[in-house]
Amino acid sequence: LTNALNGLRFNSSAAATTIPLTTKVSSCENSVSSLRHQNNLSLVQHKIEAIDTERPFSNFLTDTFNRQHTYLRISITEKCNLRCTYCMPAEGVQLSSNDELLTTEEILRLARLFVSQGITKIRLTGGEPTVRPDIIQLVQGIGELKNHGLQQLGMTSNGIALKRKLPSLFDAGMDSLNVSLDTLDKDMFEIITRRKGYERVLESVHQALELGMPSVKINCVVIRGTNDHEVSNFVALTKNLPITVRFIEYMPFDGNRWNADKLVPYKDLIRDIEGKYGRLQKVSDDPNDTTKAYRVPGYAGKVGFITSMSDHFCGTCNRLRITTDGNLKVCLFGAAEVSLRDYMRQSVSDDDLCDIIGMAVKNKKKQHAGMFALAAQKNRPMILIGG
Repeated sequence: LTNALNGLRFNSSAAATTIPLTTKVSSCENSVSSLRHQNNLSLVQHKIEAIDTERPFSNFLTDTFNRQHTYLRISITEKCNLRCTYCMPAEGVQLSSNDELLTTEEILRLARLFVSQGITKIRLTGGEPTVRPDIIQLVQGIGELKNHGLQQLGMTSNGIALKRKLPSLFDAGMDSLNVSLDTLDKDMFEIITRRKGYERVLESVHQALELGMPSVKINCVVIRGTNDHEVSNFVALTKNLPITVRFIEYMPFDGNRWNADKLVPYKDLIRDIEGKYGRLQKVSDDPNDTTKAYRVPGYAGKVGFITSMSDHFCGTCNRLRITTDGNLKVCLFGAAEVSLRDYMRQSVSDDDLCDIIGMAVKNKKKQHAGMFALAAQKNRPMILIGG
């Protein structure tokens, strides 16, 4: 109960433009007091959740198309222990100097600020998050925000160095894991990633399941002529494993030599899968899901399709991104960025940061320009965005 009330008090004044914060806290305290008198804790929790859903959403995180942004992806390192062909050039990328990167305290400050404005889900990305030396401490710090409105804390990892850290990360509050894996063939793994380590990736997936991680997903970027023939093998994984395998349409970023011939539209994937497994069963999607989810009837897990190129989902986008060097990107495919790092190092207040964030969000476009325009425009390599 104390945590729930603290969560309401934690909310900044910006989110209280329609209902004063003191009124909300007072209302919550009165309701809790009344229900406590009934000695019914389940009703107390229900009442708190009802009040929480009635809170006005922060204007700073609402764009001009009334999209409310509740999901923040934070890239915490530019370094990676793989060299995936679709993510970065073979020679790697020019990394930022250490003084250009967000410090741990700066990341935690931004996490607290965004959660205070209505962010309920944070995902840590990279690069490869597990190569950051203080990854466990960082997850612990963000995990504490679950007392202040954060509902889910996830990570996207390639799984290479993850297994031995997973128990501590799980204990620190990480409840969602996405593992990048584009092939189930050891030799092809080394071709795509330009590195060894296939077995360690699979070990990380099984470790997450053994720990009881609530959400475990495999992300597979499908590239025609490279791994599209393996799609049915990935579907077979979901027969006995309670995981979601997500097939991602190949997207253009600097240095990954994208062309339309390598793109496999999701409808082609569904046709091929149903040709082997029969009719897929549609699974209901959440309003802001990027994934169109299905399952093979009777299978433990699910398959999904992230259709950024052939059928974009811009209209329901609720995601914001912070790059490792502290830039806010309101769209994965947009080149426009604003440096929150620079403003923080100029000692601006949280209120001023909210104004800056709000202006960036208000400039978010209705949708991206389409796949051929995206291929022609300048953007960061994926490794420097964080996915």
